Amino acid sequence: MSIQVSHISKSYGATPAVKDISFDIKAGEITGFLGPNGAGKSTCLQILMGLLEADQGSASILGLSVQSEIDTIKKQVGYLAEHNPLYPDMYVKEFLTFIGKIHQIPADRLKNRIKEVIELTGLTQEQAKKIHALSKGYQQRVGIAQAILHDPKVLLLDEPTSGLDPNQMEEIRSLIKSLAKQKTILFSSHILSEVEAICDRIIIINQGELKANCSLKEAQEHRGGLSAFFKENTTNA
Repeated sequence: MSIQVSHISKSYGATPAVKDISFDIKAGEITGFLGPNGAGKSTCLQILMGLLEADQGSASILGLSVQSEIDTIKKQVGYLAEHNPLYPDMYVKEFLTFIGKIHQIPADRLKNRIKEVIELTGLTQEQAKKIHALSKGYQQRVGIAQAILHDPKVLLLDEPTSGLDPNQMEEIRSLIKSLAKQKTILFSSHILSEVEAICDRIIIINQGELKANCSLKEAQEHRGGLSAFFKENTTNA
């Protein structure tokens, strides 16, 4: 398994965010992590990246413990946060150089790798611009570029198409699908059409609880299709 989550729970003070969640993700799968806003999706991804510590339970990525081997994990995992923290006054190429140095990519390799990633993410015409001058769609491309720069085996993407117009959403979807040929991808979303266009499997959480974990085909074959399946698993009693 590429990702294993076992009985993870997390609360913020007296407010539970994630309640006893367990799931596995196989290598090479694209898994959509679905749920309404506030369901606990970002909390789970932040726990997997070692940005938050779970109150209970354990998790591993590529057989490495999130609790004790997170520094090694970060060398194998790319992460795009929901709010895509960029340095707006940096030029695109300058920013990627900075990220490459953080990952300790050797200088002789970094130059070529930046060129590869810029071409892959469609940033060739934008590489000499400052990040703040880019559209939201191109800023998301920069976020994905930094996430794949060190050629990770696993990608965790938190709402990668949030705030984009339909054309930009389609472009980012196509990019994610192209990356999936060589990587395991877990991405969070609340947009069903996005999940249908990309995913092999879906995981649904609501109010911090796991509600479904199945193939996309199983959800689509549910009476009423994916939309009805999602609604049944996210409607609060």
